[in-house]
Amino acid sequence: MNSPPNPTSNHSPNPLGWQGASWRARFPIYYGWLVLAMAFLAAFGATGMTQVAMGGIQIFITDDTGWSRTTVSLAVTSGSWLGGFFSPFLGGLADRYGPRWLMAMGLIVAAVAFISLGEAQLIWQFFIAYMFGRAVSNPTLIGVVPQTSVVNFFRRRRNVTLGLMSAYRPIGAAITIQIISLIAARQSWRAAFRYLGIFNMALILPLIFIMRRQPEDIGLLPDGALPRREETRVTTLRDAGSSRDAEFSWTVREAMGTRAFWLIGISTVVGAWTTGATGFSLVPYLHEEVGLSKTQSVGVLSFGTFLSVSNLFWGYLADRITPRRCLLICLLVSSGMVVFLIQVNSMVGAMVFALVWGAFSGSIGSLEHMVLAQYFGRRHYGAITGIIQPFSTFTLGLGPAVAAILVTVVGRAGPLYLVVLALQLAVMLCVFLAGAPARPSRGPVVSSASA
Repeated sequence: MNSPPNPTSNHSPNPLGWQGASWRARFPIYYGWLVLAMAFLAAFGATGMTQVAMGGIQIFITDDTGWSRTTVSLAVTSGSWLGGFFSPFLGGLADRYGPRWLMAMGLIVAAVAFISLGEAQLIWQFFIAYMFGRAVSNPTLIGVVPQTSVVNFFRRRRNVTLGLMSAYRPIGAAITIQIISLIAARQSWRAAFRYLGIFNMALILPLIFIMRRQPEDIGLLPDGALPRREETRVTTLRDAGSSRDAEFSWTVREAMGTRAFWLIGISTVVGAWTTGATGFSLVPYLHEEVGLSKTQSVGVLSFGTFLSVSNLFWGYLADRITPRRCLLICLLVSSGMVVFLIQVNSMVGAMVFALVWGAFSGSIGSLEHMVLAQYFGRRHYGAITGIIQPFSTFTLGLGPAVAAILVTVVGRAGPLYLVVLALQLAVMLCVFLAGAPARPSRGPVVSSASA
C-alpha cells in the first residue's frame, strides 16, 4: 500500500542527495528562530567586508601601508558592484535549492578573503581579495540568500523577522568596527582580518547543520503552525475575517506604469549614494578636520551604525502612521543632521550627530521597501524590488569612490556634505510626490490604509 501524501511536502530539490534534508525537527522553540540566529552569526562574520566597516577602519590601513584612500575606496566600490551583479543569480539559486550550500560557500570565500587581506603586501592583492570577498559574502551571508530563507520560515511574523534582519546587520557592523579597531591598536589590522577569517571558518559546519530551505523540508510549517487539518480549524477560529490573504498585488508591468514606482525607485537609488558617501567619509573627516583621535572617530561611526537598530521602532510606527510618513520624517531629520555635521567641532557634537543620524538615517532604506510593499503588495514584491536593486547597489558602491575623490580634489569634506544635503532634499521631494497609486481596474479591490 502506498503511503499517504505528506501535506507539508513540496518535493523540494536536494541536488546533493544529503539525507538530512528530510529529518523531523524536535526543539522546544520553533526551528525558524534557530535559522534566524544562524543567519545573524553568518552576517556578523561577513560585516567586516561591508562598506561601513571598511569606512570605519580604512584609516588604520592607509596609515600603515601608505596606500591612497582613493584606491582603497575603489576596491570597496568594485566589490559592491560585483555583488550587485551576483545578487539576482544567487537569489534564484536560493529560491530553488535553499541557503545551506550557498551560505557555506560564502563563509569559505569570506574566510579566504579575510586571511588574504591580512597577508596582502601589495595594493593589487588587497584589491582582489576585498573585491571578491565582498562580492560573494554580501549577497550570500547578508543579503538576498539569508533573507529568502527567513521569508520561507515566517509568515505572520515575517515583518518582525525582516525588521530584525535589517537591524542586526548594522549592529554586527558596529561591533566589528570596534573589534577591528581594538585589535589594530594593540596588534595590527592584519591580525584583525586573520581572526575574522578563522571565525568564518568556524561557522561553516554549524551553518551546514542548521540552515534549511523551508520548514516543510523538516516536517514543519511557517511560524511553527500546526499540521494542516488542525491548523485550518484553529486559524478559522482565531483569524476569521482576516483579509491578509486577499491583499491586492500589482504585476511588475502595472507597478512600472505608475509614478509612485519611479519616484520611490529614484529615492532608493539616490539615497543609497548619500548613505555610502556619508558613512565611508565620516571617520577621516572627524579625525583630520574635526581633530578627534582615530579611536574616537571610529567610536562615533560605530555608535551611529549601531543605532540603526531603530529599524524595529520604525517598523512598529509604520503600521500606525504609514511607511511613507515615517520615511519623510527620517529624511527631514537626516538632512538637518548633515547641516549639523558640517558645524561639529568636538567629541560631544560628534556623538550628538551619531545619535540622531543613526536613529533616523539608518532606517531610510528599509522604510523605502516598506512603501513599495504597501503600494504594490507581496505577490510580485521580489520582482518589483529586483528592478531597483542593481541600480541602488551601483550607487551604493559609487558613494565611497566619489566621496574619496571629491575630498582629495577639494581638500576638505564640507563640499561633499553639501552635495549629500542637496540630494537628500531631492529624495525627500520624490517621496512627498509619491502618493499611493490608483489601482488598476481588474479583480476585487481590497481596502488598505492610505499613504
